[in-house]
Amino acid sequence: MRIWLYSLISVVAVSGISLVGIFVFFLKEEKIKKISLFLVSFAVGGLFGDAFIHLLPEAFKKPGANFMVSLGVIIGVLAFFVLEKFLRWRHCHVPEGKEHHHPLVGMNLVGGTAHNFIDGLIIGASYLVALPIGISTTLAIIFHEIPQEFSHFGIFIHSGLAKKKALLFNVLSALAAVVGTLLSLFVGNRTGNFASFMLPVTAGGFLYIAGSDLIPELHHETRILTSLGQLISIMLGVGVMMLLLLLG
Repeated sequence: MRIWLYSLISVVAVSGISLVGIFVFFLKEEKIKKISLFLVSFAVGGLFGDAFIHLLPEAFKKPGANFMVSLGVIIGVLAFFVLEKFLRWRHCHVPEGKEHHHPLVGMNLVGGTAHNFIDGLIIGASYLVALPIGISTTLAIIFHEIPQEFSHFGIFIHSGLAKKKALLFNVLSALAAVVGTLLSLFVGNRTGNFASFMLPVTAGGFLYIAGSDLIPELHHETRILTSLGQLISIMLGVGVMMLLLLLG
C-alpha cells in the first residue's frame, strides 16, 4: 500500500506540472524563453544524474545483469527514438496551408499523451524497485516536464487555440501519466521482473531525452554568460540527484 500511495502522490504531482501553462498568461514570451533555457539545463542535469547515479547502479546490483542492463538501455534509447521519429514524421507529412495548425494540435496532443503515459509507467516501476529510486526518478521527470509543458502550451497557442482550451488539453494529456502508473503497479505486482527490466529502459530513455532533445536546444545560445549559467544549472541538476543519494 505504501508503494501505491507514494506512486499516486508522485504521479499527481507530475500531472500537476501541466498547470505551469497558467504562468504563460502573465509572462512575456521573451521572459519565458530566458527562463526555459535554465529549466532545460537543470532538466539535463537531473536526467543524467538520475540515470547514472540512481537507475543504472541499482540495475547493475543484480548478479549477472550486465548484458540485460546494457540491452535495456539500448531498448530505452531506441524506443524513444522510434516514438519521436514517428511524431516528427507525422508532423512533416502534414501539408502546409490553412489547415496545418489543426493536425499540429492533434499530433502535439497525441505525442504529449503518449509521453505522459510512459512517464507514468516509469514512476510506478521505479517505486516498485525502491522508495529512493522512485523519488529520484519522479524529480527527474518533474525537471523535464516543466520546460516540456511550456513547449506544449506554446504550440497550442501558436496553433490558434484559446488559452483556456490549451490549458485544458494540457491537463487532459497529463492524466495519461496516472493511467500509466496504475498499469505499471498492477503489472509489476504480478510480474517480478517488470521493475528490474524498466530500470535500464528508463535510464536509456532519460539519456536519449537529455542528449538528443535537450542539449541541442542549449547550443542555440552561444553567449558566454548564458552558457555559463546553463552549465551551472546542469551541475545543479546533477547535484540534486547526488544529494538524494546521500540522504537516502
